[in-house]
Formats: sequence, structure tokens, C-alpha cells
Amino acid sequence: MLTPHKMIHMAHLLYVEDDESLSFVTKDNLELQGLKVTHCPDGKSAMAIVRNHQFDLCILDVMLPDFDGFMIAQEIRKFDKQVPIIFLTARSLKEDKIHGLRLGADDYITKPFSIEELILKVQIFLKRRNIVGDVDDSAKEFDLGNYLFDYKNLELKNSETAKKLTQKEADLLRFFIRNKNEVLKRSDILETLWGEDDYFMGRSLDVFISRLRKYLKEDERLKIENIHGVGFRLKTEV
Repeated sequence: MLTPHKMIHMAHLLYVEDDESLSFVTKDNLELQGLKVTHCPDGKSAMAIVRNHQFDLCILDVMLPDFDGFMIAQEIRKFDKQVPIIFLTARSLKEDKIHGLRLGADDYITKPFSIEELILKVQIFLKRRNIVGDVDDSAKEFDLGNYLFDYKNLELKNSETAKKLTQKEADLLRFFIRNKNEVLKRSDILETLWGEDDYFMGRSLDVFISRLRKYLKEDERLKIENIHGVGFRLKTEV
């Protein structure tokens, strides 16, 4: 897992991708870096939003069912000549890359791509625009029922006890908190926090889920539910 970058303000990214599973994992990984991400599942919605919003960086899938990434980039450049644009595409044709760069793209990543590579490129472009500074977005505390979760110091506290967490336990708990009351697929959790989805990583996830359930058992309003055949959900009644 990459360390969340330090931000002067929460950089706002436009992310256009029609693949539901890929967009969920990518968006969540970007948000774990302290970035605000507006996701559009198609070119039509993206074309509408770029006319009324300003972004710090745009990530555009080329192959979309209506307006493609090239057309969206052309629209963006009408309003903003400077914002970095990164194209994502399954096509590796030299002509396509040249066409994208001529439209004003700053980089081109071919699918399947590494999440770490994408995050690194995003951080580099934001740094060039001086959007990187000294305030650590990971230094956050979360209220969770009767608990206070101090992510920075890896502590889960209530009025009586303070439990020291491992980094992976803290990452997993923060992931649940940021998506509380939502069903999270096992594969998405594994891809986001472990980097891959296989049998052994899945067994490791089960162990960490059991630990978190044990840590949270003193508050009956908090439950990590097993959604059979799908994944898990942190259900809160507070």
C-alpha cells in the first residue's frame, strides 16, 4: 500500500471509467491517498460535468460507449489548458497514443495497469502543480460508536480500553469506516489493501476480519456482517 501523500488541500480528480469493478478499486485507492474523486461511468455524464467544474487532474478511459476519452479531453481543453490529463486504454497502438498527446494529454497508461503506477503518476503531476504540501491527510480520527479510532497512531479506544492495531488492521478498519453500511466485495477489499485477490490473501483477510470483530464486540451496535458469496459490510446503528 502506498503511503497517503501530503496535501495542501484535497486535490479534486475527475475519473471517467465505464468498468464498474475497475472504477471501484481505482477510485477507492485514490481516495485512500487523500484525494477527492468524482467518478463518471460514461462519456455523456463526463461531458456535462467538465463544463461546470474545475479539476486538479483528469483520468480518462479512451474506450467509452458514447463520447470517448479523446472527445472528453477536447472538451476539457476548451475550458482548461493546464489541467493534467492521463488516458487509460486497452489499446496500445502508437497512432492512438500520438493522437491523445496531440489533444493535450500528459500521459498514457495501457490496461491492465498497476494501481501503484497510476497513483505515482498522479502524485507527480499534482506535485508539479504545487498541490502537494505539509498537511498529512492520514492524520485523522474517526468516531465509531463508543470507540475513537486514531488511524495515525494505530489505536482503537473507548472509555475503558485502548487497543493498539497493526497497520493492516488499521487500514482495513478505515476502509470499512469510509464505506460503512455498504456491502464491500471480497475481491475489492483484497485488491485495495493486499494488492491482489488469491486464496492465501483471502484467508489472511478472514483472520483480520475476525480480529476486528473481537475488537468491536463491546459495542453491540457495530457489526461486521458476512454477506454470503459477496463480501462484508460494517453495519452501524449509530
